[in-house]
Amino acid sequence: MSRDSYAGALRWENAAGLTHSSKTNQATPQGAFVPDTMHDCDQVAVVYNKGDNPPEITIREVSGSVHTVLANGVAVAVIARASGPALSADDVLLVERST
Repeated sequence: MSRDSYAGALRWENAAGLTHSSKTNQATPQGAFVPDTMHDCDQVAVVYNKGDNPPEITIREVSGSVHTVLANGVAVAVIARASGPALSADDVLLVERST
């Protein structure tokens, strides 16, 4: 599947956890949950401001099936999986927010 068609499968309008775009001085990075309509695996995105360096993503295991996503060492999401492989830093989408 091409990157463009995959990006179309992600339901960005349903992303949860983002601050409303009219807010000023948005703290970043921010974590967001993005539903994926074409796969049985929703996505986690980390949003950072345009012009900033992309954050370094790390994953910390809390328990066997619960992991914390950290951006530059700050927790931005907690993920619990019932089955399947553990989340890796490569699984996290990095999104640059335009200002």
